[in-house]
Amino acid sequence: MKGNKQLEQNKPENAITSLLARSLLTGFIGGLLWSTIAVFMYYFNFTEISPKSFLLRSWLKAEWTSGWLGDVISVILVGLLSVITALIYYGLFKKKDSMWLGVVYGIILWGIVFYLLQPIFTNVPDLLDLRINTIVSTICLFILYGTFIGYSISYDYHDTQIKETS
Repeated sequence: MKGNKQLEQNKPENAITSLLARSLLTGFIGGLLWSTIAVFMYYFNFTEISPKSFLLRSWLKAEWTSGWLGDVISVILVGLLSVITALIYYGLFKKKDSMWLGVVYGIILWGIVFYLLQPIFTNVPDLLDLRINTIVSTICLFILYGTFIGYSISYDYHDTQIKETS
C-alpha cells in the first residue's frame, strides 16, 4: 500500500519529465524532417540556399561541405539546434493551445535566421539580394516547421493534462 502511494506522488513529476523529453525529441525530429525538406527544395531550385549554406559553408571552405556529406551533417546539426527551439517553445508557449502561435513562432524564427543572424552567415546573401522564390519558400518552410513544433508540443501538453486529471 505504501509503495502505491509513493508512485502516485511521483506521477506528476514523471509526466512533466516525460513531456519535456518528448518535446525535445519533437524538436530533434522536426529539425531533421524540415531541414531534409529544405535540402530537397534547394536541389529542385525552390530556394537558392540550403541548410549547409548557413551551418557549414559560412565557416568552412572545404570541398566536402558542398557535397552530399555537407547536406547530411547540416541536417543533423539542424536537428540538434532544433532541440533548443523546441525547449524555448516548451518553456514559453506549451500551455497555449493554438496552431496560430506555431505559425507566428515559425515566422519569428525566419526573421531571426534571415535578418538578425544574417551577418554571421557570410555565405548567405542579404535578405534584399535573395530571389522572391527563396524568400517565399523559406517563409513557408519556417511556418510549417513552427507549426509542427508548436502544435506538437501544445497538443502533447494538453493531452498529458487530460490524462493526469482522469
